[in-house]
Amino acid sequence: MRALPFFVPLQFVFLMAFFFTSQSAFSAPEPSLASVLDPIRAKYNLPALAGAIFTTDGVVEMAAVGVRKSGTTIPVTTDDLWHLGSDTKAMTAMLAGTFVVEKKLSWDDKVVSFFPGLADHVPEAIQDVTLGQVLAHQAGLKENLDWRALSKNGSLTDQRSMAARLALSAPAYAPGTYHYANTDYVVVGAILEKIGGKPWEDLIRERIFKPLGMDSAGFGGVGTIGQMDQPWPHLASGVPAPINGPAMDNPEIMGPAGTVHCTLQDWAKFLIDQLRGGTEMKALLPNEIYEVMQTPASHSDYGYGWIIVDRSWAGGKALNHCGSNTMNFCNCWLAPGKKFGVLVCVNQGGDAIFKATDAAASAMIARFLANPQAPPQPKR
Repeated sequence: MRALPFFVPLQFVFLMAFFFTSQSAFSAPEPSLASVLDPIRAKYNLPALAGAIFTTDGVVEMAAVGVRKSGTTIPVTTDDLWHLGSDTKAMTAMLAGTFVVEKKLSWDDKVVSFFPGLADHVPEAIQDVTLGQVLAHQAGLKENLDWRALSKNGSLTDQRSMAARLALSAPAYAPGTYHYANTDYVVVGAILEKIGGKPWEDLIRERIFKPLGMDSAGFGGVGTIGQMDQPWPHLASGVPAPINGPAMDNPEIMGPAGTVHCTLQDWAKFLIDQLRGGTEMKALLPNEIYEVMQTPASHSDYGYGWIIVDRSWAGGKALNHCGSNTMNFCNCWLAPGKKFGVLVCVNQGGDAIFKATDAAASAMIARFLANPQAPPQPKR
């Protein structure tokens, strides 16, 4: 290299030396999470797509791309509310765990014992069904009941109690075999209401949402009716639902099985707590509660509110669950062995949306594994 003239400023010499000794100084910056998610949103023609990467220490990254309603230009934000559908089930299982800790409940308690007089009216096979079997979808109950008909009479607690009695009186399968059923978690909700003396909604606010700081958590469809102040629900076809708002959801009776909504940050708080409890770190409840929740039942890959599988990228055990009320879809993965997880939300329903959330989850998993030392974002 030719010698520099003596009158070149010293600062320029230092700059040139830095340029030739550091290849990373002028490398292209890593793309934002939004720029990773937006092509996936476009590929699957989604109105909106949101996601977050988190570790046992907190949220590392989160982003929301797209619009609140197709045909408009109002963007979604990371502070919006997202409907979680059946990802509510792990929350209901954890709520049951709070009563187990207090010794007011046992995973081995017989379900019929919570409904006086019912034992004489249920098949013999149901007599010994336990709370744990219901949580693991091995109680033999029907997948769904006529929820709207059951919603016409009495309070929510009355409705859930009646649903439990009907479900237990007419099982659809042999107990001990796996059959995923929303009915199972409505039955669990009815049991918790009997023990706690309050509606499931009040119990989960007091025992799960408040202690974890999930201030945005609520129930039912999101947004103010007729206003685009939250992600608007979309049908499987991609067409916006006729209306939005709290009532645009499954009947309230189904709450314990899947009506929770919250922000990305608040859902992450719950999942981080699950991750911490599952790795024997300090969490809301004793570690043994998480261990039971996150261990598959016999002859199944389902625990209590979680599907448990082995994945190489997770270093072994991985936890997964999806949720949808047919107008929204969410998906989450936890890797306890590597102390991180991802979550994905879409304001559109339908089986085809799973592929989109799976693609987004895969992209975020790869992104984290490429740079696992990224510090968490400041708590909000």
